[in-house]
Amino acid sequence: MLIYDIADPRLSGVSVTDVRVDRELSYASIYVSALEGSARSKEILEAFRHARGYIRSELASRIELRTFPQLRFNWDPTFERAERIEQLIASLNLESDQNNRDGVNAEEIEAEEHDNDAVE
Repeated sequence: MLIYDIADPRLSGVSVTDVRVDRELSYASIYVSALEGSARSKEILEAFRHARGYIRSELASRIELRTFPQLRFNWDPTFERAERIEQLIASLNLESDQNNRDGVNAEEIEAEEHDNDAVE
C-alpha cells in the first residue's frame, strides 16, 4: 500500500476509511482515522497535506486517468462516534440492570410485608 511508502512517522497507525471522488474527477476527498482517535487528527492531517504531492503523483502513475483529481484529506470521526454509542448503550444496559434489581428488591419487600400482614 502507498501509505507504507511514506516515511513520515506521524502517519503510523493511520487508516484510510473512505475515498469520495466528485463527478468531474476534479477532487478526491480522502477520509482517514487512527486508533488513538481525534487526539492526533491535526498532526495526521498535516502529514497528509505535506505528502499530498507525492501521494497524488504515485497514484497518478498507478491509475490511468486523463487528469488526476486534487486530493483533500479529512478526519473521519466514525470510530469516535461508534465508541460513544457503545458507551451510551452500555450505560443504558447498566441502568436497566440496576432498575431491574431495585424492582425485584421492592417486590420482595412488598411480598414480605403482605405475608406479615396475613399472619397477623
